[in-house]
Amino acid sequence: MTEGLTKAAARNIFYGGSLFFFLILAALTAHSHWYIVNVSTDSAGLTDSVKLGKEVWEEHNCINCHSILGEGAYFAPEVGNVWTRFGGRQNPEGARAALAAWMRAMPTGVPGRRQMPYFEINDEEMDALIDFFQWTDSIDTQGWPPHPSG
Repeated sequence: MTEGLTKAAARNIFYGGSLFFFLILAALTAHSHWYIVNVSTDSAGLTDSVKLGKEVWEEHNCINCHSILGEGAYFAPEVGNVWTRFGGRQNPEGARAALAAWMRAMPTGVPGRRQMPYFEINDEEMDALIDFFQWTDSIDTQGWPPHPSG
């Protein structure tokens, strides 16, 4: 075995390896898309109210301060799991009232603390935004964020 690797053998290894890893990449990409569509996202729960809540979220640029499922700014708390943090799984009505009261009470004026600005959000938009938070909280994030408050 002193003759070494021939050009033809090296070419075959290169093309075979490239094809193998391309197929692995394609399979992982297809699995990711399948997982998002069929397992991770609750498309059945995607109501008109949830869609309006997403529009309210975008209209007021909430992502400029908050992160949602790890995306966005880290100036203010993560809101992807705010429904759980406010006790929505145990007491949905209490959590709805607490979230609405919290957002309407802003800014608190406490010195030395970051302040959320006041937004002119009517009752329908507030309910829709809370529905959006509830829907987001139901997404299977596979343990993300690692800490409950983001």
